[in-house]
Parts: sequence; structure tokens; C-alpha cells
Amino acid sequence: EPLERFRPDYISFWSLDLPGYGQSPAPGSWTLDAVAEQVAGALRNLDRDRFTLVGNCSGAIVGLHLARKMRERIDRLVMIDPFAYMPWYFGLFLRGQFGRRAYDATFASRLGRTLTNSALQHKRTVDSHLTSSFAEVNHDTVYRYLQMLDENSNYRQFADVDVPITLIHGERTFAAVKRSIDLWSILWPLAERYELKGAGHLPLEETPQQLASILFDTLCEEQLKAEVA
Repeated sequence: EPLERFRPDYISFWSLDLPGYGQSPAPGSWTLDAVAEQVAGALRNLDRDRFTLVGNCSGAIVGLHLARKMRERIDRLVMIDPFAYMPWYFGLFLRGQFGRRAYDATFASRLGRTLTNSALQHKRTVDSHLTSSFAEVNHDTVYRYLQMLDENSNYRQFADVDVPITLIHGERTFAAVKRSIDLWSILWPLAERYELKGAGHLPLEETPQQLASILFDTLCEEQLKAEVA
């Protein structure tokens, strides 16, 4: 939605809820491969032969699974603020009953969300809120995704992904994301990298015009040139 007002008329941009969110049914099994297959089914119904995938944060990991399933239809995968591994502070939430209680206290509680957002003010802009999106979600679903991401935290497993890749991160994002960008760049030496000035971990909300310029201008122009060539 934040990108929509910057979208040129000649570009189509679809956004969908991941399985288990919004009105999308839960995946048949709680694996990222099953999630990606469900998303792939929706993408195959689009009236387009080829497209660019854009994945934000954990959505970038889903995008990597999609890139394997739909290689022949993907022109590029854009990964925004993607983690290459599970940071220790997320791993704490996965330590049995203690971890689940800690998760609920942090994200399922209004007070917890407020305190967490305040504590992370150096990782965001003044107007953005890092935890507000947790207010109206099924927390069992969120927790399942966190578990799946932990199970897929070995970034080297994606060395065989051979679509063109663009890596984008906020200037003020988490240190683990910046470290991850370096790791992804080692894994794919030809990947393009962009840093969004002033953005934290929520570039879609914090610097949508900068992000739109990369997605809709720079990358689209490159694609058009490649098609002409």
C-alpha cells in the first residue's frame, strides 16, 4: 500500500497475504516449502508469463523457495531487509514454554508492543512503529512462521538459487540484517545491493519513495534494456 502512490501506470503490482494471514487459508503443513507452493498456486493464476518477486523481511525467504519452484517465470527476486540467519534475540522466543511466554509478553500484549517499539527507536524512524502490525494477527500463526524460519536459518542452502537478485536494506536497520546482507552477497557475488538512507527495518513504511524508485524505475529500466538487447 505505501508503494502504490509511487507506482507508474504501466506497472502492475500485486500483494497477497501469506498463508494463514488475512483471508488466506493456513498452509496444508507448516513448512516453508508448503507455504511457497500455496503462494506459487496463486501466482500461476496471474495473467503474466514472467514477473519480479519482492519479498520483505521473512517474505524474502519465502521468495527464495518460490524462486526454486518457478524459475522459468521469474525475472528477478528483490529481498528487502532479509535475515540470513536467526538472530539470538529471536531465538529466545523459541525456547520451549519460556520462549512462548516471552513472545506473548512482547508481541501479543499492547504494553509489550509499546515497550518493544520504544526500546527499538534507534532502529526506526520517528513516525514508524515496529510492532503495530502484531495487534491484529493470529499469534499462533506468527509463532509457527518463526519456527519455520528458524528451521530454514542456514542461508547456504540457497546457493543454488540462480535468478538475478537485488538486496535492499535500511541504513538504520538491525546489525543482524546488515551482516546478513554481507553473507547473501558472498553467496551470490552478482547480486545488486542498495541502502535506503534514513530507513530502519521498515523501508516500506519509512522510505517508500526511495524503495519505489529502485523497484519501479531502476530495476524496470534494467529489465527493459535486457529485453531490448
